Amino acid sequence: METGLIVVTKVGGKSTVSRCFSKYPIKFIVPNKVGHRNADCVWIYSISYGGGIVSGDSIKCNFTIEDGCTAVLTTQASTKVYKSVGLKGSEQILEAQVGHEALLAVIPDPVTCFSTARYTQKQVFRVQSDSNLLLVDWFTSGRYESGERWNFESYRSANNIFYEDGQPLFLDTTLLEQGPICSISECMQDYQVTAMIIVLGPKLKQLQNQVQENVKNMMSGYFQVKSNIPGYSMRTNSKFFLTKPSFIASCSTFGPKGVGLVIRIAALTTEPVYQFLRHQLACLEPYLGALPYSS
Repeated sequence: METGLIVVTKVGGKSTVSRCFSKYPIKFIVPNKVGHRNADCVWIYSISYGGGIVSGDSIKCNFTIEDGCTAVLTTQASTKVYKSVGLKGSEQILEAQVGHEALLAVIPDPVTCFSTARYTQKQVFRVQSDSNLLLVDWFTSGRYESGERWNFESYRSANNIFYEDGQPLFLDTTLLEQGPICSISECMQDYQVTAMIIVLGPKLKQLQNQVQENVKNMMSGYFQVKSNIPGYSMRTNSKFFLTKPSFIASCSTFGPKGVGLVIRIAALTTEPVYQFLRHQLACLEPYLGALPYSS
């Protein structure tokens, strides 16, 4: 059974939450207004009772953003996934339908899994050819400032985007689990934060172009050294070959005619990721009414 339901409809020419339902273990908060008054956008905050997701929790939400509407789904803080009890894990499933010329921005704070946690997340988006979607999906190594670094048992996050007729547009799954040969910590090295950002739709084309150019400029300075081999070069961000960059980003287009863009990030801490998101997404303020990740 659904634990959360949101429908955003045009009422009097404005995007409005016409249906809102939630029950334990989540709750939705819909402020009357976020940001400047001229923006036609509703902000929806998802919060968890007890401050996080408890072992055994199963959260299933359905969102409908009707034609021409704009909505933001966000959180008040990082999503904490507490320790698992035995083999009992927790899961969170989101299904969303985005209408014609509608915009849905899913911009949560990162997921933080505690030691021994088992967590599964699945997000399915069904879009039209002119729908617009911004999705930020990111997670940390855990409470790394307290010494917990990749100590959870398993983390799985699937993000799937389909057209209305069922044609798949983007299918992606991230899976981290402790193995007998190699632990998650050994695989991730010193990186404590991983993020994936999806930018899709005609309203976000400017953002796509901007991010591609900025990522190219940011990363082109890394690993650049001269080689004695004609036409060949290695790249480094300093004099030393083995220097590890504190922030890595890459991006690539997907879908027909490059309709979507996926950005992938790895960083040593959360702050440079927050800074990247604030800077890159600032151009969306006219649509959303406020700067994403501004506080």
